[in-house]
Amino acid sequence: MGDELSGEQEYLAHARRCLEAMRRNVAGLKAQGGDKMAREILEANLAARLTALQDDPDVPLFFGRIDLGSASSPNSSPNSSPNPGHRGEVFHLGRRHVQDSEGDPVVVDWRANIARPFYRASSRDAMGVHRRRRFGFQRGELTGFEDELLGLGQELEGLSPLVAAEIERPRTGPMRDIVASIQPEQDEIVRAGIDQSVCVQGGPGTGKTAVGLHRAAYLLYAHAAQLRRAGVLVVGPNDAFIRYIGDVLPALGEVSVDQMPLSELLARPRIQVRGTDGDAAAAVKHSAAMAAVIRRACYLRLATPDEPLAVRVGVTAVRLPPAEIAKIRQRVLLRNLPYNAGRTAFRNLLVDRLLQITELSVQNVTRSDVVAALRESKVARDIAGAVWPTIDPIDVVYELLSDPETMAAAAEGILSDQEQAMLVWSGRPVRAKAPWSVADLVLLDEAAGLLDRPRGYGHVVVDEAQDLSPMQLRAVGRRYQRSVTLLGDLAQATTSWSSSTWDEVLSNIGIAKASVETLQKAFRVPGSVLAVANRLLPDIAPDLAPALAVRDTPDALTSVVVTPDAIPAEVAAKVRWALERPGSVGVIVPADRTAAVGSALDALGIAWADVDEGQSVARVTLLRAEQAKGLEFDVVVLAEPERLAAGEVRQLRLLYIAITRAVLRLVLVQSAPLPARLGIGA
Repeated sequence: MGDELSGEQEYLAHARRCLEAMRRNVAGLKAQGGDKMAREILEANLAARLTALQDDPDVPLFFGRIDLGSASSPNSSPNSSPNPGHRGEVFHLGRRHVQDSEGDPVVVDWRANIARPFYRASSRDAMGVHRRRRFGFQRGELTGFEDELLGLGQELEGLSPLVAAEIERPRTGPMRDIVASIQPEQDEIVRAGIDQSVCVQGGPGTGKTAVGLHRAAYLLYAHAAQLRRAGVLVVGPNDAFIRYIGDVLPALGEVSVDQMPLSELLARPRIQVRGTDGDAAAAVKHSAAMAAVIRRACYLRLATPDEPLAVRVGVTAVRLPPAEIAKIRQRVLLRNLPYNAGRTAFRNLLVDRLLQITELSVQNVTRSDVVAALRESKVARDIAGAVWPTIDPIDVVYELLSDPETMAAAAEGILSDQEQAMLVWSGRPVRAKAPWSVADLVLLDEAAGLLDRPRGYGHVVVDEAQDLSPMQLRAVGRRYQRSVTLLGDLAQATTSWSSSTWDEVLSNIGIAKASVETLQKAFRVPGSVLAVANRLLPDIAPDLAPALAVRDTPDALTSVVVTPDAIPAEVAAKVRWALERPGSVGVIVPADRTAAVGSALDALGIAWADVDEGQSVARVTLLRAEQAKGLEFDVVVLAEPERLAAGEVRQLRLLYIAITRAVLRLVLVQSAPLPARLGIGA
């Protein structure tokens, strides 16, 4: 093995030299020819390419190798790289493509078709692979490897030790990519076609978020021509989540993906959120019924004229009676265009009809003559404008929420009188000081989407999709062109408007056909911790099959019971213990304990950060259970879990979330025992 390891280390050095040569070649290119704008675009592209070719010495250039065909012997040279498609080939797989001076591949991009067998081949179906090799690294240095001779039926049982080591490698800061540890069932989702919408149900630790991000990277590689212009959008639940996942795609060479929390997607620059809603009012605003209310509020502004529309073309007066104007408008309404596109189509048809009438008595009249005549007649313009007026989405929603009569006209037969009353603001606030709430953003987005279609992305990835309301899902649905990837776990649904089934999610987002895939193997949560979480499923999601752990860690779950007054000090002590090992620590506490636990950490000199602190490099993060969704830490210290265990379904789901954030160890600091059904003795 020593000689082979040395050979692989030499090959790594060769690959780094080739990458540096590629970078020098790009650095030597100059943007020439064309106009100034074209040169600037080319210079930007060259700069982006140069950035993509940077070599991070702490990140290995390759993580795996496949030897194709039975002609590959166990002693084949790692430096051989014959042309693709021949037996006996050897391919090293990494995060980016690297080639030598002759243009031959030195490292193959993990997204290339030739790399597929690395993730999916087995002893039952070797897919032409004689040997699969995984490499072990320490800070970018190759330290070892393990082989599976699939062509001889030799395959590792269970999780590969090197994959397990990669999963358990201590983490600080943002989420890492999983290109070295993608499993077969994950790879099938990652490589699904660009026109295929996929809904991924995955329990804690099954890697659904990573799968969604790697799917975005794969689609950008495999369908570059279709997606480079339209782009890819990743939507997450909050800023902390976006910061956590934000480095994964850039690490895979995809720096142009838009990643944003849902609040940014819905943001309206001309309003200021200064109000709040009660739970009942917010639930109504997020309900699917509000889409019909907003639509009616927009189209109630269309008036039927009382007098004919008359214009003078030359010396000829042309008239359209009110009934015919209404008929033209109805033809456009049946086309179900966005409001502003419909308004344009209506005015075009109006001009066309006026031209038809004019041509009966005026020779050589042109369409431009009719347009000019309509423009010159203020009365005619006013009539046409009233029949299909210009409207502003903020004005539409403001009138709806500030005027009971407008609300009644728009919501009749859709909302009850009680629901209407709880939505209308008290008094009639000045528009500039209107008490807009966070929930009003979905109403404003719905109104804006009725007027004009927002920017559409070639593909949209939505994480924690189970928590989006019908109106939020409609907002996402307006922004995709070809397909979406929806990620979530129904057992982790915690909002009052969460979906109970994936069919419900798909219906609200407007997707008629999608595959629902289930990830059941939990790679990132220790088995003894997941066992506790799974005991909550009968109460929080009885129809879901439990996730199956594929690994465990020593002392993964410990607990201690202390007096309520001792909770902050005990939590701080457990954090200090956790910091004796490398890695991140998440401290999950009830809201009323945040200040006390923070002070206890300070007293021990432990640097910590609030989860909302964007650029903190502290290893310790202090957060509440509802803020922990989608995040993970090497060690989690969870304070007073019994308070969540005694609550309703939402609190039990928060407990399920909190205890499954740990990748290595979970420490429970209790002031009372947990229910016996959870199987935790303390």
